[in-house]
Amino acid sequence: MTERTPSPDDESPLVVEEMREQIEQTREELGLTVEALAAKADVRSRLREQAAGKAAQVRGAAEQAKQLLKEKTPDPVVDRAARTAAQVRNAASRAGERAASGAPGTLPERTGRVAAKAWNHRAPLFGVGAAFVVLLVVRRGRRRR
Repeated sequence: MTERTPSPDDESPLVVEEMREQIEQTREELGLTVEALAAKADVRSRLREQAAGKAAQVRGAAEQAKQLLKEKTPDPVVDRAARTAAQVRNAASRAGERAASGAPGTLPERTGRVAAKAWNHRAPLFGVGAAFVVLLVVRRGRRRR
């Protein structure tokens, strides 16, 4: 019941075929071994894969934080922030239109007018600032729990 190892002197077609099969199997095993060693030696690719995995984890955590912030922010704060953002966009649009039309006046004059408008509309600006402070205090309070 011992396995017979064919000798090179045997010339029977069966022995030759067995040797070819062994050679082919050895080649396949060697190829797999070489591929595995090459993969281990390719440190740059492994580091890239690890970095991509970590980046995906960070993106997922950021998305979760974003969702949590959306869920936990009180509706009045969100509404106020949306209204203020719309006001800021409108003011920026008007300022852009004026600049494009070549509004007269020197820079200090225009700056003075913008400052006066900001002072006249300070309530919304303070509202946004207060909402931001409340948001930060709420977030900090929840972290400490």
